[in-house]
Parts: sequence; structure tokens; C-alpha cells
Amino acid sequence: MEEYYRKDPATSDTSFLLKVVQPGLAGLMDGSVSTLAPIFAAAFATNNSHTTFLIGLSAAIGAGISMAFAEALSDNGAMTGRGHPIMRGAIIGVMTLFGGIFHTLPFLIPSIHAALYLAFIVVGIELMAIAYIRHHFFNMSFWLSIVQVVFGGGLVVAAGLLIGTS
Repeated sequence: MEEYYRKDPATSDTSFLLKVVQPGLAGLMDGSVSTLAPIFAAAFATNNSHTTFLIGLSAAIGAGISMAFAEALSDNGAMTGRGHPIMRGAIIGVMTLFGGIFHTLPFLIPSIHAALYLAFIVVGIELMAIAYIRHHFFNMSFWLSIVQVVFGGGLVVAAGLLIGTS
């Protein structure tokens, strides 16, 4: 897929990557990773699934809104060929929300231990999906991508655990 980078930005393949896949992936990565610390800190600090769910929900929604505005206000897309800013903002905002909400949903389970177990599994699936998207669309080594994404996610989870248990 390296040929994508050599094509004219006006081609449909490159256009799709710049206008849809890249903001979607950035949102998914941001939502998946940036919400880990507050969710796991809340879970370990409160031992309460409902409170953790509310914090995770607010973090996912807040991150989605923030990323949507940041992308929509970053440029008009004319110079970069990245497409209409409102569309990019909507894509990145929705994907950020999705990235943060999926590992928040397990905290609807009343048992904090069961919710944590399921949330860890969901985070693993999310990180694998991110690595696959990077591999599929951007020709990155799947295993290197797994290492990079898991390392980054692991650092954020560790921060949340350290803060939540202090």
C-alpha cells in the first residue's frame, strides 16, 4: 500500500485515506487510549461500577466533542486535500466516542470485578482492531503495530491504575 503515498492526492484511494480512514483511526486511537486512565483510575479508586461508568461515559463524550472541534477547526482542507473540515470533525468525533465508549460499557455490570475483567478484554480487542487498521490501510507491520499500540495503551492503563490505587 505504499503506492498510496505516491499517488496524486485527488485520486479516490488517497482521498479516502486522507478524508475518512486517517481521521477515523486518529479518533479511534484517541478515544480508546485517552479514556483508559480515567476509567481505570475511577474503577480502582471507587470500586463502584456505576461511578466508573459515568466517568467513562463523560470522558468518551468529552473526548469526542473535543476531537471533533479540534479537527473541524484545524484547517479548511483546501491546502492539504484532507476534505471538508466539518466532515473530518464528525468522523473523528464519532470514532473518538466509539473508542472510549466500548470499554466503558462493561461498567454497566454491577460487579466491579466482572466489569474490570470484561473491560480489559474489550481494550485488548480495541487495540488489536487499531493495529489491524494501521496494517491494512497504511502498510504497517501488523506485529510492530501491535507492540506500539499495546505499549501506548499499557502506559495509559498503568497511569490509571497507579492514580486509582494511590
